[in-house]
Amino acid sequence: MSAADAFVGREFDYTAHDFERVRRLIRGRVGIALNDSKQNMVYNRLVKRLRLLAVESFSDYLALLDDAAHPEWQHFVNALTTNLSHFFREEYHFPILVEHMRALAGAGRAPLRVWSAAASTGEEPYSIAIALCEAFATMQPPVEILGTDIDTHVLEHAQRGVYAMERVEQIEPGRLKRFFLRGTGANAGHAKVRPELARLIQYRRLNLTEERWDLAQRFDAVFCRNVMIYFDKATQHQVLRRIHRVLAPDGLLFAGHSESFLHAAELFRPAGKTVYRPVAGA
Repeated sequence: MSAADAFVGREFDYTAHDFERVRRLIRGRVGIALNDSKQNMVYNRLVKRLRLLAVESFSDYLALLDDAAHPEWQHFVNALTTNLSHFFREEYHFPILVEHMRALAGAGRAPLRVWSAAASTGEEPYSIAIALCEAFATMQPPVEILGTDIDTHVLEHAQRGVYAMERVEQIEPGRLKRFFLRGTGANAGHAKVRPELARLIQYRRLNLTEERWDLAQRFDAVFCRNVMIYFDKATQHQVLRRIHRVLAPDGLLFAGHSESFLHAAELFRPAGKTVYRPVAGA
């Protein structure tokens, strides 16, 4: 079966040429490299947009994106970005973060600043906030947390801070009671982060592959986990160089469990299990 034949029998015309164009567009816009195995995923995620816009084919839909300022671009990116998260994912990172932040606070640094660079629906930044509230034994720790993502839909979810109970059931019961409000009535079956926790976090959209980031101050820790796997090595290196610029000289970079930054040894050196320190003078 040829690549052109692989998409026969769909609700909408979808050719190998369409898929290749999607790959070029998403890579050019946000740096994501889609491999050949993502053909069906692309169709299934974008078909909802075609129905909503009442266009007749993928080629007609993709023609909208010829205009770099077309509002459909954000929906296109939202549809094709993968958002998988849960509370205290890769839990071994949090004791390292806590020890690091206590040491900086003991040296007189305040406020402490943490960046969750792929905040998704908020589980990571809220986990960071919980860990630091516990570390400083207060709901008002000397901490500022920034959560960013390229997907505006997931950021809206994160800002609401409301989760189905099955999304929070893995959290230890004492933690759940201290940091979440259980829904009742129409909100039954859901939990909402407490306002004190939410106030520690600011959310905003940011594209990691953009050349300039509007980040005014340096961070004491950056969580950029399970993001680099979607970029090729050249794009990874560009993003890591920008992270190096916004990370404090004594800061920590937390990576995903399957990610390694050894190809950027001039920028970062290992400091633990998928934890890195910036190389001075890079």
